[in-house]
Amino acid sequence: MPVKIRLQRHGKKGKPFYWVVAADSRAKRDGKFLEKLGTYNPNTNPATIDINVDNSVKWLQNGAQPTDTARAILSYKGVLLKHHLLGGVRKGALTEEQVEEKFNAWVEEKEKGIQAKKDGLSKAEAEAKAKALEAEKEVSDKRAAAALPEVEEEAATEGEEVAAEATEETPAVEEPAAETEEAPAAEAEAAKEEE
Repeated sequence: MPVKIRLQRHGKKGKPFYWVVAADSRAKRDGKFLEKLGTYNPNTNPATIDINVDNSVKWLQNGAQPTDTARAILSYKGVLLKHHLLGGVRKGALTEEQVEEKFNAWVEEKEKGIQAKKDGLSKAEAEAKAKALEAEKEVSDKRAAAALPEVEEEAATEGEEVAAEATEETPAVEEPAAETEEAPAAEAEAAKEEE
């Protein structure tokens, strides 16, 4: 029975989520499988991959052939490297301790690279947000500056009209007040003469 290490598609339309499985090559893509080795989520950036390294190496040693995509995923997680190093143990070139030491050093280096990529992506996202906010502020300031002269012109013209109306009305208001002051005085004199 030829065994393949391949992907099984899960998830909803437009949002794929894959299981990495060891399956009979004659089985349907999403059908029977022998063992689930891990998961692969391409929807995140960077893609989220969770693989059981030891079980994957066991299947490779038993002759399972990975598909092209599965091979890339296994290589990314170091499964093929560990399989290669364990081949050196079988030949007597390496010991188990050396294999574990080399593999762990490689995994640490890989994790640093992944973390650097995540940091770079978050930094780029923050810079993009800052640029968008600054551009938005500029547009808002331009709109405010364009609206401000119109408001000032309207206020200035209204202020001039109010001032002109006030100057026209002010003498008219003052003159009747002067007449009213003279009228009571004249009435008071007339009342004195009558007595």
